[in-house]
Amino acid sequence: MTNLIVYYSRKGENYWNGSIKNLKKGNTEIIAEFIKNAVGGDLFEVDTIKPYPADYYACIDEAKKELRANARPAIKGYIDDISKYDTIFVGYPNWWGQMPMCMCTFLEHYDFTGKKIAPFCTNEGSGMGSSERQLKNICKGANVVSGLSIHGAESVQSEAQVAAWAKKNVR
Repeated sequence: MTNLIVYYSRKGENYWNGSIKNLKKGNTEIIAEFIKNAVGGDLFEVDTIKPYPADYYACIDEAKKELRANARPAIKGYIDDISKYDTIFVGYPNWWGQMPMCMCTFLEHYDFTGKKIAPFCTNEGSGMGSSERQLKNICKGANVVSGLSIHGAESVQSEAQVAAWAKKNVR
């Protein structure tokens, strides 16, 4: 059995220590790669068919509308078979205290009974928000462990912290 690291990450304009910064690689993607380096596994990036706006503030406005509407934005693809995975790391930016709704689209496609779900998120100060509860509601039958919250602006410097958390969750 192997690990799956599934994530949504925003490239381009991001909120970064009180201002907007253009990122070539999203913070959550950086954390996902640190997990892969630490414990191995398959990476899968969730991506929406309709891109979020390039402007950061327009993007989070769109994310708020999706959350309020309990929307399920269409995504570009799914994993054919998750049965070979014991531990599934689920990563996302914390938007409005939750996972982006495209992660719900992805997760609701599967039966996670007997799987371990290890959530991780990037944020600029809101921690995990209520995303762990959100995951427990979506991933019925899974063991959702305590998540890892990484301050987005510190994602590049977080490899040791991420590796220690990931290793603890695959034992």
